[in-house]
Amino acid sequence: MEQLNRVELRGTVGSVYVKDFGNKKCVNFSVATNYCFKDREGCPVIETTWHRVIAWENQDTADAFKMKKGDSVHVLGRLRIQRYTGADGVERQVVEIVANKVESIS
Repeated sequence: MEQLNRVELRGTVGSVYVKDFGNKKCVNFSVATNYCFKDREGCPVIETTWHRVIAWENQDTADAFKMKKGDSVHVLGRLRIQRYTGADGVERQVVEIVANKVESIS
């Protein structure tokens, strides 16, 4: 059986942080996506989900390094779970998207 770990998002950029490791750069940014539906009374409800994205510097992710808050973006990548122990001793996990391709949407 073939396995697949693929994520595709289109949304709005939140915070953007570029990190420089000398020979390579990465950018961490958040993307907000909206899901619209009607509740039991028929009133529209918008549910916003924030996604954490990391993109390493390469040809397909060049647009990520030019983004700013409020830009529209299309992201292709894979899910990764990061586990860590906080300062309070509690184990936590964070789900993030490692981007293979990032495109700005006009």
